[in-house]
Amino acid sequence: MPQPKVRREIGPLALMLTGLGSIIGSGWLFGAWHTAQLAGPGAVYAWLLGAAIIAIIALAFSELGAMFPESGGMVRYGYYSHGSLVGFIAGWANWIAIVSVIPVEAEASVQYMASWPYAWAHHLYVGQELSPPGLALAGLLVIGYFLLNYWGVKLYILTNGAITAFKLVVPAATGIALIAAGFHPGNFSVGLHPGHSALNISAILAATATSGIVFSFNGFQSPINMAGEARNPGRNVPLGVFGSIFLATIIYVLLQVAFVGATPPAMLKNGWAAVNFSSPFAQLAFALNLNWLALLLYADAFISPSGTGATYTATTARMIFAMERSGALPKIFGHIHTASGAPRPAMWLNLAVSFLFLIFFRGWGSLAGVISVACIISYLAGPVSVAALRRTAPDMKRPLRTPALKFTAGAAFVLSTLLLYWARWPLTGEVLLLILIAAPIYIWAEMKAGWRDFGRHLHAAWWLVVYLPALALVSFLGSRQFGGIGLLPFGFDLVLVALIGLGFFVWGVRSGWRTPALELHESGKDDVEALI
Repeated sequence: MPQPKVRREIGPLALMLTGLGSIIGSGWLFGAWHTAQLAGPGAVYAWLLGAAIIAIIALAFSELGAMFPESGGMVRYGYYSHGSLVGFIAGWANWIAIVSVIPVEAEASVQYMASWPYAWAHHLYVGQELSPPGLALAGLLVIGYFLLNYWGVKLYILTNGAITAFKLVVPAATGIALIAAGFHPGNFSVGLHPGHSALNISAILAATATSGIVFSFNGFQSPINMAGEARNPGRNVPLGVFGSIFLATIIYVLLQVAFVGATPPAMLKNGWAAVNFSSPFAQLAFALNLNWLALLLYADAFISPSGTGATYTATTARMIFAMERSGALPKIFGHIHTASGAPRPAMWLNLAVSFLFLIFFRGWGSLAGVISVACIISYLAGPVSVAALRRTAPDMKRPLRTPALKFTAGAAFVLSTLLLYWARWPLTGEVLLLILIAAPIYIWAEMKAGWRDFGRHLHAAWWLVVYLPALALVSFLGSRQFGGIGLLPFGFDLVLVALIGLGFFVWGVRSGWRTPALELHESGKDDVEALI
């Protein structure tokens, strides 16, 4: 009996709202404070830099999304350009980065509510983690995200549009209200520590990678992962991606300016590094006697993260669906429910994994580093894949052709490499653990396939296999500004990392080949294409 087809029902506005619904989640509730704590007034520049880097990276992925309009396509591109090992590493990192957002959004809602001025709320978050009642409430929220998607694509589109509209209004109103109620221009001349300069380049770079900026903008992937259900994906996917990045940048910069300017100057006597909040904008609103705004923010602490959690519940299910089609998971996870059109077995798997994350990472901050590093790793394969496919499949139909591709793809890879370095040691070393954890799954998949042409797949993957430990070593030896032992001086280390990124990009592009997955796709026999 043939499998039901994935339904193409999503238009450009819904795709853009999907991207915004992913980008504007818990990041806006905590990001401005955390970025200011790491970079001071330079936080404004960190958001602009982060948005520019993500937009360049998104160029590469948008061309791929238009070429391969598949559900969960972000985990498939490496298979087409380099084979099973590159595809699996990139897909695994991408899935970890996305699926972990589901529980972290639930944790953000509960953590934010813990500062609610009622005694019962204070017991939800104790110390640095959720209490058992807080954990139970977060679990209920995760189940709610699951149910919103379980009944089909149309219900998801309807609820996501309504939630995202609310999420746009509240952050914009927050920024404007805080600026109008109490704005202190002198705050922009205060450094991280007393007597320090207000602008610190290394602090801005580190904040770009670790403060929640990459974590927030990573939502640009959602329209790409929904490409298999989009009408006219060659036109609508790029509109969804760049429209959501542009609108989100305006909102995040407004919020950062408002946060820096509205913070009471008395709180800055020990510099921005000493500023500490549990519910940043709500506490500022109370301090400025904007009680109505504080109440609205507490309500939005459930709505914004919940909208993002529901969006990621939808996109991660499509990623599992795509990983199964690549042979990396059992066939049950490629099943599409006939009536709803939703990949329900994949959704059940993600629900189980979300609960594991809730159990082992019981606070918003404890998951932020894991998500940020996984996000950056997941960006590495895209620029290399799109450039390699220009070489190995020059005649393939490309509804969207990125201008000056060699330059933009190379820049995207180098910038991703710099982001990974800016994430600081030891986080840069922990990327190896993300890959090692997945090794048994890859071995299982290859054994099931009979290690078919494994040597060719390994040869095409050496650039990525060598890249990860090489960058971890450079990070360990790097400047103290980025957590290293100081063997490489600041400034020189940035140039060296950029050159390393460029070298690995060239190696990666030259390693591309006409993979079996690409041959199947072009012949029209690809499993995913057969379902679309």
